[in-house]
Amino acid sequence: MTLSTLWFIVIGLLFSIFLFLEGFDFGVGMSTRFLAKNDEERVALMSTIGPHWDGNETWLVTAGGAMFASLPLWYATLFSGYYILFLLVLVGLILRGVSFEFHKHAETRTGKNLWMWTFFAGSIIPPFFLCMILLSMVQGIPINANGDAFPKFFDVVNLLSVVGGVAGVLLSLVHGLNFIRLRIEGPLRERARKLNQILYPILFLGEVVFAVLVFLQTDFFTKRFGSSLLITALIVLFSLLGYYGVLKDREGFSFIGSGLSLSMVIVLLFNGLFPRVMIATNPAHSILIRNAANSQYTLTIMTIVACILVPIIAIYFIWSYSLFTKRINPRENTVKY
Repeated sequence: MTLSTLWFIVIGLLFSIFLFLEGFDFGVGMSTRFLAKNDEERVALMSTIGPHWDGNETWLVTAGGAMFASLPLWYATLFSGYYILFLLVLVGLILRGVSFEFHKHAETRTGKNLWMWTFFAGSIIPPFFLCMILLSMVQGIPINANGDAFPKFFDVVNLLSVVGGVAGVLLSLVHGLNFIRLRIEGPLRERARKLNQILYPILFLGEVVFAVLVFLQTDFFTKRFGSSLLITALIVLFSLLGYYGVLKDREGFSFIGSGLSLSMVIVLLFNGLFPRVMIATNPAHSILIRNAANSQYTLTIMTIVACILVPIIAIYFIWSYSLFTKRINPRENTVKY
């Protein structure tokens, strides 16, 4: 395996970790309107992710940074071609981030309500547009011989990309509700389980539609039939594990199942991309990993640094999550974010 291929896999892993961790943050934000009945419950929900949301968000920054340093042509083509959508993702992340502080310091009920709605919107916008980008990218867009991308409106907004965006939002909501069951006690916990009992059948239907569209509108099953079929089956299998945990009130199974379902979507997309990083409507202009990669010296230095820092970061994340395991009671006034 070449270092460029290794970093392609690392970037996919970083995106998978981001969706696993930040997916439940997005879902908790959405649940402030779908689940909570008053501001006390909304603050309690916000408090479940208060210690972690900003750390989880850095996995996206790390994935982008790794792409910039290891496969710079991929970074340049992707971010320039989808500039507007990435800007919308960034706006959503900013709105959600500032909502924590502005809600806490708002002095009127109207102000608190405004920033709670901002928190809700900032939790829906990023997963929707990020999944739209990824599902548009794998269908192929106009790219010239220099690697410049010129996607038109319907290259970006089409049936598969919109279904992918909706699926990303729904998976995040389901994942967030499963996380709430781990972190909240009282009526909210049971309400989250009952809502997921309704959402999971909808999710299964959506996964069938998603799989059919991926089959029809990408070359995944043409070029990599066996692995694409296996990964698709794993997405459904992990969703079934999550649903089993909902029915049997086993929140650990539910959380692991929904998180792995989200992560496996990234695995499916990266598996279908390989050995390309960008698919062009003219196959001759598709960008391959080897053509997008930085120098061997740069990749070697990056690999050494990653081998040193990644274990330290992993230990820190495990430690930080171990500090906040106590369930939150919405009726207590000590919740903080």
